[in-house]
Amino acid sequence: MDTPRTAEFAHIGKSVIIKGELSGSEDLFVDGVVEGIIELRNNNLVIGPNGKVKANIHAKGVVVQGKLDGDIRASERAELRKTAVTVGDVFTQRIAIEEGAYFKGKVDIQQEAAKPVSTPAVKSEPEAKTTVAVSAAPASTTSGPIAGSGSNPMSPQTSVTKV
Repeated sequence: MDTPRTAEFAHIGKSVIIKGELSGSEDLFVDGVVEGIIELRNNNLVIGPNGKVKANIHAKGVVVQGKLDGDIRASERAELRKTAVTVGDVFTQRIAIEEGAYFKGKVDIQQEAAKPVSTPAVKSEPEAKTTVAVSAAPASTTSGPIAGSGSNPMSPQTSVTKV
């Protein structure tokens, strides 16, 4: 998701300053200053190396090469390049953070939307499920088994149940 190479993209140059809500239905490359909200739900946003964005972003894909102060909500992918300085939370399905990028915030990996699954013609047997419960006895300074005990309290007790 580098600089958009298709004819259907908008470019905000270094000298452009936008304050307010920015929305559109094409990919956007920002190398200027944007303050407010950026809504590109079905399109990609690239914040160029000279870009300074102070906004919450809703887009399909987001690449940050410049400075971003705000949250990213990318429905598919977020990418922070090595020159990125990002302060804010990221909510996305996939994320890439290059070595050298500055990021302060939290990352929330969203699950992909459930895809419809066709049912097979032949019904297969249900899978066996295994449940494992492990409990460790507290450590003791005694060496060897304790008198009057039928088991060694030092060994963990494990029970396995097949369902």
